[in-house]
Amino acid sequence: MSSSTEITTAQKSHSTTALLLGSGELGKEVAIELMRLGVKVVACDRYDNAPAMQVSSEHAVLDMKDKTALTALIHQVQPDFVIPEIEAIATDTLLELEEKEGLKVIPSAKAVNFTMNREAIRTLAAKELDLPTSPYFFASSVKEIHEQISKVGFPCIMKPVMSSSGKGQSTLKSEDDIEKAFEYACTEGRGHESRVIVEGFVKFDREITLLTVSAIDGIHFCEPIGHRQENGDYRESWQPEPLEDEVLIECKRISSRVVKALGGFGIFGVELFICGKSVIFSELSPRPHDTGMVTLISQNLSEFALHARALLGLPIGEIKNFGPAASAAILVKGHGNKLCYQGLSEALATCPNGSLRIFGKPEVNGERRMGVALALGDTIQDATQKACQIRDSIKITVEEE
Repeated sequence: MSSSTEITTAQKSHSTTALLLGSGELGKEVAIELMRLGVKVVACDRYDNAPAMQVSSEHAVLDMKDKTALTALIHQVQPDFVIPEIEAIATDTLLELEEKEGLKVIPSAKAVNFTMNREAIRTLAAKELDLPTSPYFFASSVKEIHEQISKVGFPCIMKPVMSSSGKGQSTLKSEDDIEKAFEYACTEGRGHESRVIVEGFVKFDREITLLTVSAIDGIHFCEPIGHRQENGDYRESWQPEPLEDEVLIECKRISSRVVKALGGFGIFGVELFICGKSVIFSELSPRPHDTGMVTLISQNLSEFALHARALLGLPIGEIKNFGPAASAAILVKGHGNKLCYQGLSEALATCPNGSLRIFGKPEVNGERRMGVALALGDTIQDATQKACQIRDSIKITVEEE
C-alpha cells in the first residue's frame, strides 16, 4: 500500500470493496467505519441477517470453513481487502490465494493463520521471539498428556489448539481430569481436531488487552484495557488500566515485537498477564477485540475506526483517551427469534454520559451476547458501576415467533 490511498466509490465497474468474513457485532462496527470512508462492504457469515449484514452494501451466507465455497465467493466479489473477523475460516485458503493471486488479507494471511492456531502463535512467541509465556506443552492423545503433565503441574488449563472464546477449555486439578478434558477439547475445538495445548497456571495480578495498531505511520498503542471474564468470555472491560511506567514499556515491547513478526496493517488485540513488574504474553487476535468495545466511548478513534484506517493505508495520527470509561456486555439466555428490548429509556436516564449498542442478532439459542452498555466516569470504578447499571436496567424477552 502506497502512502497515497485511493478509494473508488459507487462505480458500476468496480468500487473499492472489502469482503468481511464474519458479521457479528465487531464486524458490524468495522463495516460502519469502512462505509463512512466510502468503501463497499460485502458481509459474509454462516447465517442470514447477521449484524454486519444489516449495515453492509451486500451480503453472502456460506460456511467459511468450506474451501471451495470460500474461494468461489472471493473470485465472485473480487475484493480489494479480505477482512477476517472470526476464527471459523479456511485460513489455508486465504494463504494460498494470497501467495498465488495476490489476495490482500487483513492484516496478513500469515497473521490470520498463525493466530487461529494456538500452537503456531505460541511457538512464534516463545521459540522464535523469545517472549515470556506460561509453561506449556502440546499433545495429541491422553497418553501424551500423562507423559508430559509434569512439565506444568496441577492445576493447569487444557485448550484445543484450534478454538476461541473459551470453547473446549477445561481446568485440570488432577490426572483424573485428563481424559474427560481431552474429549471435551476435541469435541468443541474447531474442526474437532485431536490436538491440545496444556498450560500451567500463571499467578498473575491482572490480565490486560493492549490494542496495538500497525499502520502506514508506524506502530500505535491504545491505553491498556482491563477486564473481567466468566467462562472464557468478557463481562466488563475498562480503560485505562493503570500500569507502572516500566510495566507499560514492557507491554509495548512485547506487543510490537509479535505484531511486527506477523506483519500487515490493522489492529491487534494483544492479551498480556501482569505479574508484579513482569509481563507474560498470553494470546493475540489480529482484529478488533471484544474487550475493546469500551473504545466506542473512551477514545476519539474507536478500535474499529483504527482498524479501518490502518487497513486502508491511512495514517492513524494521535489516539486521544477521554478518561475513565467502561463497557458491560449484555447477555441474554433463552431460545427464540423474537426479541424485545425493554427499559431502554430508564437505562440511559441513569447515566447521562452513557451509551448503548444493541447488536441486532436475529436469535438466541442458550446464552448470547446481544449488546453492550458504555459509560464514562470520574474513576474506573465509577465508570464500571455506571455501565453495569445501564446493562442491568435493560430487560430482554425471548420467544419463538
